[in-house]
Amino acid sequence: MWENVILAHNSEVRMLGFAPLEYPSGQSIQSRLSAAAEHNPNAPAIRFGNNSISYGEVETLSNAYADTLEKRGIGLGDRVAMMASNRPEFFTALYGILKVGASVVMISPAWKETEIAHATELTEPVLLICDGDTHERLPPRFSDRILHLDNDVPPATDARPLLEADWDDTEAVLVFSSGTTGLPKAVRHTHASLGAATAHWVSALGLSASDRFQIATPAFHILGLLNMFASVSAGSSVRLHPRFNLDELLRCIEADGITLEMAVAPIALAMANHPDLESFDLSSLRYIMWGATPVTESVAQRVTERSGARFLAAYGASEVPVISSNPVGHPDSWRLDSAGLPIHDLEMRIVDLETGATLEPGGIGEIQVRSPSMMSGYLPLEANAEAFADGWYRTGDVGWLEPEGWIHITDRVKEMIKVKGFQVAPAEIEAVLHGHPEVTDCAVFGVVDEAAGEAVIAAVQLSDGASVSVEELKTLVADTLATYKRLADLWVVDSIPRLPSGKVLRRELKAAYEALLS
Repeated sequence: MWENVILAHNSEVRMLGFAPLEYPSGQSIQSRLSAAAEHNPNAPAIRFGNNSISYGEVETLSNAYADTLEKRGIGLGDRVAMMASNRPEFFTALYGILKVGASVVMISPAWKETEIAHATELTEPVLLICDGDTHERLPPRFSDRILHLDNDVPPATDARPLLEADWDDTEAVLVFSSGTTGLPKAVRHTHASLGAATAHWVSALGLSASDRFQIATPAFHILGLLNMFASVSAGSSVRLHPRFNLDELLRCIEADGITLEMAVAPIALAMANHPDLESFDLSSLRYIMWGATPVTESVAQRVTERSGARFLAAYGASEVPVISSNPVGHPDSWRLDSAGLPIHDLEMRIVDLETGATLEPGGIGEIQVRSPSMMSGYLPLEANAEAFADGWYRTGDVGWLEPEGWIHITDRVKEMIKVKGFQVAPAEIEAVLHGHPEVTDCAVFGVVDEAAGEAVIAAVQLSDGASVSVEELKTLVADTLATYKRLADLWVVDSIPRLPSGKVLRRELKAAYEALLS
């Protein structure tokens, strides 16, 4: 366990660390909403535009969606896909799905036809909930299996009793995570694993009923979901934003008295570069949480110097939503060079990249974790073989532990690229490029980008006499995949370096590309 890594004589670190938690058995995610509505029905749960929705109203609206789904024959063990924008109905419908015992498949509304087809074929939802024009990109089989948030408003309904089930082992949510050998995988979470993740996040944030924070990250992303679940658990309130607009976020911090803000690298950089940041009163903030990528210290310091708001760093993954955090209750110990201490009873180890042997503090290797919040596994099932090592989840991140337990992330074993907090699978883009008849071979990799975290680069070998242009190939990718998967650059090469086994030498390509730019 992680306590074994921390030196027992270090009383200061023991004081800062996160004590083990007790997890209520058999508690569903939706029961926390019902409890919050019963305890304080008039408290604001969601703010959106100029409106506010109370906990009692969220409970009533989710019951209405549950009744609508039940009338369509949806119940325990079914899957319902959500493909919608940030709006209150996203969460009232989500809780409605959970209330009938179904699980929720999270699909990005930015995805295009091929991505949606893959996600729905893999998870087999019986219904898809959408908004806007997203229904125009759905596979034909959903033509009569759609609930549209703009049009299909469920009628008011009476209170309904909570469904009884073996919730600990019941699937609750599936989110998508990109791998390196194919299309995105579905990460399966049960009510027990999400309940543990929620408890961890409430603790890491120091969340209470008096807190107010914002969700500008997409609601279908694990962070957006976790923020909502944690807010409900604590009885606090969230402000939803339909899209990222920095001026609007800053204005709301001042107007609503927002107490904590979430920032991935692009948001933090936009704040640091905002010409009028000093004109906004951010004094209500307890901190800005930095996640998804390691902290860029210079950017964080620039924001703090200009606004007074400090950053609290944390680390998580779709598969294990909360892994580590700086100790929220000890601001004098917050660090920008570390993602913090392992959270509660999460176990962490560093293993040698070649042998898999557990390393002593200071040794650099793959970060592996075990936690009550760990996913139950992937779809497709065959993806699970390489995801775990003796019951430990292989994060694919490379790092090292200080003797006291502070974690440092330095690199990645897995080759996925992180763009604005979203995972991009090289293999997915390579499949699109390989589909062009004049592309002989290709390889995709990421390079550091201050604004996005990483930028997506493709090295392409063309056939003799090829007439296709760089811009045509970039457009092919842009037209086929979501916006965040677009190529920042396409580099034509004589050949793609590979091992005899066929494995692409991405590091070699990346080094050669960066040398060209230097």
